[in-house]
Amino acid sequence: METYDAIVIGSGISGGWAAKELCENGLKTLVLERGRNVVHIKDYPTSGMPPWEFKHRQRMDNSFLKDNPIISKAAGFGEDTALFFIRDKDHPYIQEKPFDWIRGYQVGGKSLTWGRACQRWSKYEFINPERYGYGIAWPIGYEDVAPWYSHVEEFIGVCGNKDGIESMPDGEFLPPFDMNVVQRVISQRIHDTYKDRHLVHARWAHLTQPKQIHLDQGRMSCQARSLCMRGCPFGGYFSSNSCTLPWAEKTGHLTIRPYSVVHSILYDDKLGKASGVRVIDANTKEVMEYKARVIFVNASALNSNLVLLNSQSNRFPHGLGNDNGLLGKYVMFQNYRASVNADMDGYLDHYYYGRNPTELILANYKNLHRHETDYFGGYTTFMGAYRDRGAAFDGPEVGADYKASLCEAGPWKVYMYLQGETVPKVTNHVRLSPDQKDQWGIPLLITSVEYDDNDERMVRDFLKETRAMLETAGCTNIETYENKQAPGLDIHEMGGCRMGRDPETSLLNNWNQMHLCKNVFVTDGACMTSTGNQSPSILYMALTARAANFSVAEMKNGAL
Repeated sequence: METYDAIVIGSGISGGWAAKELCENGLKTLVLERGRNVVHIKDYPTSGMPPWEFKHRQRMDNSFLKDNPIISKAAGFGEDTALFFIRDKDHPYIQEKPFDWIRGYQVGGKSLTWGRACQRWSKYEFINPERYGYGIAWPIGYEDVAPWYSHVEEFIGVCGNKDGIESMPDGEFLPPFDMNVVQRVISQRIHDTYKDRHLVHARWAHLTQPKQIHLDQGRMSCQARSLCMRGCPFGGYFSSNSCTLPWAEKTGHLTIRPYSVVHSILYDDKLGKASGVRVIDANTKEVMEYKARVIFVNASALNSNLVLLNSQSNRFPHGLGNDNGLLGKYVMFQNYRASVNADMDGYLDHYYYGRNPTELILANYKNLHRHETDYFGGYTTFMGAYRDRGAAFDGPEVGADYKASLCEAGPWKVYMYLQGETVPKVTNHVRLSPDQKDQWGIPLLITSVEYDDNDERMVRDFLKETRAMLETAGCTNIETYENKQAPGLDIHEMGGCRMGRDPETSLLNNWNQMHLCKNVFVTDGACMTSTGNQSPSILYMALTARAANFSVAEMKNGAL
């Protein structure tokens, strides 16, 4: 049994931040990752490959799609990115209701394939669930997280513009990617018509003009290739692999152990706290135990719930800290079921540089100062405009003339899509199977999560409002879509081990610390009290940095 100051379960977006902060504070830290090792640059074999070098031109063949019906639905999944996603049969789970669980098991986790949007939550996302009666109170507010947002933004590099929008606070930004001509036109026309609606530059984790701290990390400017999910050899976007983990490693305090499937957290009845972690080697099936004074759970929301539920002891027979029976309950997601596409005539004498990897953001304008709709929550809208491929061509689609036409830029296309808040419900939950186990002898996770009428009403409102905005902006051939996708495919699963003021209704306190097991912290999506409408990943990072520094202070004063 090896002993560390701290153990971090998971090496993704939040796990990497836990490792960085703990190691910088001098703690000997073990990071456990259930997948293989991935080293920045060296292990991005597809990052520079053109489409014609892939056997199937970046698509997966029918046999793969048949064997992997879930993971092959993931955004950005293809022949070029498949190495950073799991295979369905290797990691089964039980869907009591349809739920597409998207996972990537390797050092860096899904930080290699995330969407990279980095808006700050506003104060309304923290207060409105309690204020309007569709959730419990957060134990923290925007003012508690704001300095940690700045701490994270300055280190990872977030491009954007200071727009002064109440529902989407400004941050510490690098210069934004430019809007193209159609984006500028639509942004201005929407604002001219709707004074409370702001379609603004992307706030994305990309280095447009790196500062010294980013150069010190060995990273450089984003090259606008939009091949991010293959792994970026330039370090142009933030990932654990290019940023936080190498930084932690430079301290000399970091140990990363890949192929480490976490079975459970060990609880010491005499000490009244967690003593370590039980691990199963993914390849040999050997069982090992590691000890530590403090444990950070960052395995990604559903896996964190699985680990905690499986951490059973005499004191906690139903899972670590689960006296109130709420562990695994109030699992949430974000609503991505709606989108709108359109054409924009004209502007054929304008183009743009590169493949912009970002999208404009229309900040939430619903249910801010009062509850004004027939649904609860608000929504963010993402927007893009681009030139289609191929100039107008009247002849047969074959031959040299047709090929030449494809080398020209076509007309302008526009799209907007929904990212909506959902209502926390006790019925949306995960639990352990009583009789089915995976290849390492760990109970399978059962997912029981579904949409409700609130989501349906939000979708209808989004489609109506977005169509009207695009009509106002001068778009044509407007088409609305509702994709009916199952929960989970948004890859923004949250909850199950939520923060709160009252131990009777929550598992974690205002420092992401378990109410009933003070040396265990949960700072990934599992900790979320509600979903908000902004992208959540940078909030996980801020909460993690905040909790890690709190834990160090508590260790120094003898409280942990």
